[in-house]
Amino acid sequence: MVFDVSKVAGISDFKKKTEKERALFLVQEKVFLVVNKNTIEIRCDSRLSKFLQEKYESVMESRYFGRGGIEIVMSGQLAENEVEDLVRLSYNLSKAEE
Repeated sequence: MVFDVSKVAGISDFKKKTEKERALFLVQEKVFLVVNKNTIEIRCDSRLSKFLQEKYESVMESRYFGRGGIEIVMSGQLAENEVEDLVRLSYNLSKAEE
């Protein structure tokens, strides 16, 4: 499953930066999404991170964001609309930080 950030409603004014084998998506110079070959990484709060890691095998602590995010293996375990909601949340959290 390849993730296409352009399909996520409510996200605009972001920049894409490519590094080696991953793409970083930034809003106001803050990364909100990391797209790797088989995974995506997003920012979220620690309670949501813990809940999702307990519920899904395909969700783990983010290597990029650390405890402030999750990494999702794009295996289809999470529905596409759930992933889009999480990306939108990460975008909004990153945009709100100043």
